[in-house]
Amino acid sequence: MILQSLLEYYEILADKGAVPRTGWSTAKVSFAINISEEGELLYLLPLFEEIEDKKKKRTVPKEMVVPEQVKRSSGVAPNFLCDSCAYLLGIDNKGKKQRAMECFAASARYHKEILGKSDNPLAKAICLFFSRWNAEEAEDSQILMDFLDEIKKASTLVFRVGNQFAHNDEEIKAIWQSYCRIPEDTESTVCLVTGQKASPARLHPNIKGVMGAQTAGAALVSFNADAYNSYGKEQGNNAAVSKYAAFAYGTALNKLISTPDNHIRLGDMTIVFWAKTAQQEAADLFSALMEAKENEVTGTNLKKAMERIANGKPAMWEDVEISPDTPFYILGISPNAARLSVRFFISNSFGVIANRIMEHQKRLEITRPAFDQRDYLSFWALFNETVNKNSRDKSPSSVMAGEVVRAVLNGERYPASLLNGVILRIRAEHEVTRGRAAIIKAFYLKNTHPGFPKEVLTVEKNENTNDVPYNMGALFSVLEEIQEKVNPQINTTIKDKYFNSASATPSTIFPIIIALSQNHLKKMEKGNKIYFDSKLTKILAKIDNLPTRMTLPEQGRFMLGYYHEKQKRFEKKEDTQDEKGTN
Repeated sequence: MILQSLLEYYEILADKGAVPRTGWSTAKVSFAINISEEGELLYLLPLFEEIEDKKKKRTVPKEMVVPEQVKRSSGVAPNFLCDSCAYLLGIDNKGKKQRAMECFAASARYHKEILGKSDNPLAKAICLFFSRWNAEEAEDSQILMDFLDEIKKASTLVFRVGNQFAHNDEEIKAIWQSYCRIPEDTESTVCLVTGQKASPARLHPNIKGVMGAQTAGAALVSFNADAYNSYGKEQGNNAAVSKYAAFAYGTALNKLISTPDNHIRLGDMTIVFWAKTAQQEAADLFSALMEAKENEVTGTNLKKAMERIANGKPAMWEDVEISPDTPFYILGISPNAARLSVRFFISNSFGVIANRIMEHQKRLEITRPAFDQRDYLSFWALFNETVNKNSRDKSPSSVMAGEVVRAVLNGERYPASLLNGVILRIRAEHEVTRGRAAIIKAFYLKNTHPGFPKEVLTVEKNENTNDVPYNMGALFSVLEEIQEKVNPQINTTIKDKYFNSASATPSTIFPIIIALSQNHLKKMEKGNKIYFDSKLTKILAKIDNLPTRMTLPEQGRFMLGYYHEKQKRFEKKEDTQDEKGTN
């Protein structure tokens, strides 16, 4: 299903001319080797271009469509018209001079085999170059001297004769297309992707750009040990995918990963997504919601568009109508040495996926601090709530991230690892942030639990509930506020010393901090003392007894009560002043 979906996407893009056809691929080219029609090296032409990435300008090699690159694992295997300095110039860039000579010799034979019979001036010039160029003395060439260090840094080079790139010449393109065409009389089998008889791909394409994977790319499909083989078959013959299908899915996936609005990264996981119709606006809208890009688009427009689609109605995005019936695909992949691991693959209509994301965001709704202007909490924001801010590695657990995204997009229960991660950070930092409170609320709304009544799973504080753990959390917040009021410069508050034990064993701790608050109240002005006395009395009236020990769900209720009460402090200062009265 994954490969079939990518194949369909490739064919749509190929029809639009957005991706190269079979036998061609994209490569980042650093230099052009300019030669004369007699095959003499004239000069080296830099092919770098300036791009803007995250508001920073940087220089990168030029991306070009070139003859398809071979997949190298070991040994010598030349590419046609586009390769490294070792293959095209005989320059050693790996500390192995002899190997560079072997690479150049193999490349010379390869190019002469393909172009040797052609009368095309560019073809003749390239063949003459390979005959006349002295690879042994390449590093001493005055023409290459200025760029020698740069071309050794894994740079890719192409040929240019006059003002024409050799790989763009129509006659040479036809020669290459004919050369790389798969003969029909080779061994063939039924392709598992297309269902047609064709030659199977021995090696599948490398997927590049997956964070954490090898820079040369990693395989989505591969067999590298006997334990994975079936009936004595080797490598790609274990999964009969035709060369065309392998090329197509690899090209499509590389295109998605290289397009910013077709993928996001969460931890070490790369999530790619696309509409079956290749409608880019649908992917852009999904990307905006997943990453909560409210700095680029207004939250109002994003919310309005998603709500319409979630309700089964078409919506406008970037002046294009998006149908809720559009088939949509989401693929999560993570690095695993030279291979990729599939975390999940989701296929559904855009409307269903949008509905599930909006339901998830609705569960996360909770009163927020005045400084927090975000309408939505992105997945990245949620996962950050499980990370130690003082740790060198601030990446969230990739397993947990994959489980959460899959659960949301499939409409399933949240994984326990998300709640455990949040509770762990609250206990370590004694801080209940908006994101952490929202996660506790969303978790127990979706994963219903008899120990967590829905009456406390509200956006704002529930003033009418008699739930004991919830009211104890609110009481702790009031006691903290009293201490801060009397000692505004205090370094260690009751939250720092007692939060964990108060939420776990309240009967032991609350008598201590309540007695402490009475001493603080004596130091207050009359108006403040009356206000806080009233507040304490109101909350204590709802607590019949202090539990000896509280369960994990009860501790979650405590944390929600604490958060709701704390946010209530900052709702409207003028209202608070009215309640306090004056002396």
